[in-house]
Amino acid sequence: MKVSGRIVVCLLALACMTAWLLPAVSAARHKADGKSTTIVNTTQSTAIGLSQTTVAASRTVPAAKPLPAVSGNGARTMHMWDVEAKDTGGTLLFSDSPEYVPASGILYQDSIKGDARVLYYHLNDSKTPKKVAVVLENEGGQRAFVRVTRGGTSQPGTDYLEVGRNTQISYFDTKRDDILYIGAGEKRLLQKNMDVVVLQPGQLVYGVYDFSADASVKVSVIMYPADLNPLEFIKTARILPKDEHRLRGTFMGMDRVISSRKVYNPQQDGIVYIPLADNEADVYRTGIDATDGSLVTNYGNYGVLYRIEIPTQGSLATKYYLSPLGGVYAGAMTVTTGEQGQSSLLLTPNERAYFGDQTIYQPSAIPDTEFLTDHMELTYLGTYNNAIPLSFEYSPPGASNLPVNLILMPAADQHVLAPKPKKR
Repeated sequence: MKVSGRIVVCLLALACMTAWLLPAVSAARHKADGKSTTIVNTTQSTAIGLSQTTVAASRTVPAAKPLPAVSGNGARTMHMWDVEAKDTGGTLLFSDSPEYVPASGILYQDSIKGDARVLYYHLNDSKTPKKVAVVLENEGGQRAFVRVTRGGTSQPGTDYLEVGRNTQISYFDTKRDDILYIGAGEKRLLQKNMDVVVLQPGQLVYGVYDFSADASVKVSVIMYPADLNPLEFIKTARILPKDEHRLRGTFMGMDRVISSRKVYNPQQDGIVYIPLADNEADVYRTGIDATDGSLVTNYGNYGVLYRIEIPTQGSLATKYYLSPLGGVYAGAMTVTTGEQGQSSLLLTPNERAYFGDQTIYQPSAIPDTEFLTDHMELTYLGTYNNAIPLSFEYSPPGASNLPVNLILMPAADQHVLAPKPKKR
């Protein structure tokens, strides 16, 4: 990490979250930011423009737990672990612009064939009830076969951290095998219940779905009046203009594999960290907005599914933590252990509704080095035997702040305290 110029991305609904915390501050931010809620800051825990006292007063939050005892070389000194990133998988369709949707229309649209993921994140900024749906249209002359393999959403709401967290829980904890047959020239919803869920004014909806298509299908994310048929509405719907931050687009390679050639040994290597979504060590994806052909950047790598596989060895077990550096954060991820691939859902944080509001980032003057301090919040991801294969799945959650660090450190003793695997 660089000491200066660290980029902190306030994910997706930072100003929306501010509205939930303090309406007066939110109104001022909306005016200053032109209603766009994705902003880039160089501050840390105060990125939302509120003091820690204000955040604590808005919701009952337990005090941050003290840092865990650490052992190994260079206690409380963390060195950045050298990793390699490989982008793989199918096509990511990302729809978050306009984020505040003032009227009905098409929010994003592109055609795909093969494996794909669609992420939509939109707020009803009109005065009437709306619905949001993903419409698939078969563009070929033969029947198209679409299989939805993973994904979910949460109920719309005005508690945007809760919406973000619950959507990630639904995505990570839900395996699907939904089969759609779409006749030549026909249209279908990606999920039937999308035409049931209503967004009241001011409510946010956030969904992520993985699917595959054996023929070319046009994918359209739409917001439409709650009393209309979406398949009829789309026939005359227009594409809405994007907002100034242009957070929509098509990105090739929807997954990112983070791996290491060097094997981590907690006794020899001490405490190490892996930055995620900081646009320095972990760069943002670039793609194309298919609605106008312009080049776009996925600030925050929204919708990118990370698989983190760091080989370990040594007699001591390894402890893992997630640490938010940009402010308030609430999400979920998974850990897969053992030869049989037992998977567990991990809440981040696992004992609070959110965390990161009490973190005060203190940069180091030493390149690629950071320090564990009393002002850094961590959530525990488990302690695991180094002889057992291990991998994490992670994706930046909406309504939270980036970047984050994944931290590895020596276990204080030989006892392994891992979350009980949840078979899926």
